[in-house]
Amino acid sequence: MSELRMSERQPAPASAETWTRLATQLRADSIRSTTAAGSGHPTSSLSAADLMAVLLASHLHYDVAHPRALGNDQLIFSKGHAAPLLYSVLKAAGAISDTELMTLRKRGSLIEGHPSPRLSYVEVATGSLGQGLAVAVGMALAAKRLDHAEDRFWVLLGDSEMAEGSIYESFEMGSFYGLSNLIAILDMNRLGQRGPTMLGWDGERYAARARAFGWESTIIDGHDPAAIDAAFSAAEGSARPTLIVAQTKKGNGVSFLADKEGWHGKALSRDEATRALAELGWSEGATLVVKPKGANRCDVVSAAPAAATELPHYKPGTQVATRAAFGDALAALGSSNPRIVVLDGEVSNSTYTDKFAKAYPERFFEIYIDEQQLVATAVGLQARGWRPFAATFAAFFTRAFDQIRMAAISQATLNLVGSHAGVSIGEDGPSQMGLEDLAMMRAVHDSVVLYPCCANATAKLVAAMAARDGIQYLRTTRGKTAVLYSPTEDFVIGGCKVLRRSDRDRVGIVAAGITVPEALKAHDQLRARGVTTRVIDLYSVKPVDRTTLREAARECPEGLLVVEDHHPEGGLADAVAEAFDGVAAPAMRRLGVRSMPGSATPEEQLGLAGIDANAIVESVAGMVRPRKARTA
Repeated sequence: MSELRMSERQPAPASAETWTRLATQLRADSIRSTTAAGSGHPTSSLSAADLMAVLLASHLHYDVAHPRALGNDQLIFSKGHAAPLLYSVLKAAGAISDTELMTLRKRGSLIEGHPSPRLSYVEVATGSLGQGLAVAVGMALAAKRLDHAEDRFWVLLGDSEMAEGSIYESFEMGSFYGLSNLIAILDMNRLGQRGPTMLGWDGERYAARARAFGWESTIIDGHDPAAIDAAFSAAEGSARPTLIVAQTKKGNGVSFLADKEGWHGKALSRDEATRALAELGWSEGATLVVKPKGANRCDVVSAAPAAATELPHYKPGTQVATRAAFGDALAALGSSNPRIVVLDGEVSNSTYTDKFAKAYPERFFEIYIDEQQLVATAVGLQARGWRPFAATFAAFFTRAFDQIRMAAISQATLNLVGSHAGVSIGEDGPSQMGLEDLAMMRAVHDSVVLYPCCANATAKLVAAMAARDGIQYLRTTRGKTAVLYSPTEDFVIGGCKVLRRSDRDRVGIVAAGITVPEALKAHDQLRARGVTTRVIDLYSVKPVDRTTLREAARECPEGLLVVEDHHPEGGLADAVAEAFDGVAAPAMRRLGVRSMPGSATPEEQLGLAGIDANAIVESVAGMVRPRKARTA
């Protein structure tokens, strides 16, 4: 192989010689970097090297100097374990140096074991298989419907991840929205982690599945550059999304690796790497740098800056569901912030996102009963600079927890809203009750978890979410609750409200959402018995107001009682307990949903779960020690 130095740059060549030389370099760099790391996935990288060589040299539109600019195509490695190949492509494009490439998997390196946006050339984190295509749907949707840009979204898929159901949600949604700018490349190399994949090299079955969802699909030899080039060109001209099924060999290019089992996720030893590089014809210092084509045309008009929002106001004492207040606030924010987009899982008339949909239909996306795709689409939209709110029933976000977890790794800005939380939804029964959502969302890295009890509080917190980066979750209640707060009351993330207090409080009652009015009823009943209690509305479940909770613990000698419409594990009570890390913890009791609910009215459900006012009164009575009688 003749040597080409770093200084030799070619403007998007299309010759067979360039494709071949570039593919050899990508294979060599994948081996070199993983061998230096002592771990990684070289054979999974080698199988797709020809595909990526043709893409980089002849089809990818990308401005390396401005990686996050609109107009750039995006290359998403859904097959995230093939990260060494992605980094080798970036080196070949002149984006990273060979020195940086060789820091693969080293402490502090941006060249991580699986791609993440810590590296500016990566838009979203991948590695949990089956998600890259789903996120690309969101990105392609933003480009086509919102940005009016000509970007294309190229997704490298592995054949093992084709068993994931999320892939087929993506097929369905890509077709429904006519995403002709979405091109999936299936690296069908036959071998998974422990042996052959489900379908092996039966490319026609993969293609038939894609066609059944309305995609174009073709089957090619993934090691024939001319065939790859022709397939890419056809996909670029298609009016529908495309799946290119490329039959490849895992470890291709090296005889002792090609189509051999037992090499998945295994780096070569230095001696094995020397043999492999010699077989490839690679020589020390030989580097071909191929500049991608320039960025695509993009007619997007810069959105006007967010204006002041006139939030809805509700009269104290009236009855309003917090889910309805969420819908009102979202519609109000839509008029002042043109970057807000809304997605729903076919329950918009229950989550009240239909109010936004009616006002701003061009910024509303129906994702139907595809909760994994719902979250992934939102991640893709935010990667393009939009601010998504995604809503469904709280219970059904549990289906998409892996997508939420990966969104945190992607450093995504994501607003999730779960309605119909807890037993208080009533007769629908446990399948519809979100009873795990607080624990789930609290566990997400750097997340915010909010649970307002009142319509005015909800409106203020929705506005706070819209102005903040990161992953945020708002829990709303199905039934109507009393408006407790004035429209002028402020609500900050990380705060709480002390609704009842005195200098004689014996127990602090900590509640959120639907249990706040129950705590207030209990307070009045206990006061009539001569027992004073402090009532705290802990609307910010994460971050929690440690200062106020610790103050209550000091001033309420009998301790704290936490009452929540949630399972006792991981929810409100655990958030309160964590407020005392490093300091003496108070005596604390917790009321939560401990038995499996059935069907009953909302009021009956609260009583059966032991979280209504009567249960609070009984628990406080059990905590309060009788006062000693005075002696003469």
